[in-house]
Amino acid sequence: MTQLDGAPCTERTTTVVIGSGLSGLAVATELSRRGVNSIVVDHCELFGTGTANAKHQVSEPGSLTERGEVLRVLRHYASSHSLDIRTRAKAKELSINPLSTQRWTIETSEGALSADNIVLTHCAQNQLRRFLASLGIAIGRDVITAVRALGIYLVGVNDAIIPSTREILLQAKNVSQAICLQRETSQAALG
Repeated sequence: MTQLDGAPCTERTTTVVIGSGLSGLAVATELSRRGVNSIVVDHCELFGTGTANAKHQVSEPGSLTERGEVLRVLRHYASSHSLDIRTRAKAKELSINPLSTQRWTIETSEGALSADNIVLTHCAQNQLRRFLASLGIAIGRDVITAVRALGIYLVGVNDAIIPSTREILLQAKNVSQAICLQRETSQAALG
């Protein structure tokens, strides 16, 4: 997609989900059920994390089988509902847009995306703090509340271990509800 002058267009959406695994598909599915557009891109090492460095501690017997089954169902839902899943697009850079109606620009290997919200699925809180500090944004002790005010949501993220499948699905549902509420509030304020 390009503009007339040859410069690349920035594609707009309500939410960009960074991470195309279980957490990302769970959020995209919940947002779709609520009528909210999203684009899912593959994660990269934006914050110095990645699947190679992630700690995978599974505490429940059978949880890998459960995770695989849930992931299969989510992939089927994504396919049958034509969700915008871009596994070849790697998130490369995030920047905040102080003068734009959409808060975030996400540079990917396939072009720029602009969104009101970002959902991160591979980011520890200490790395998120460093990223926000690099943007000149200081946050206090309550990381979750602070980042939500910026339009950043976390799903499947934990500093110590990966949450259980049930916890991930609950987080996805809660995040989609929060995004919908934020969207409704913004629309009511405008009109």
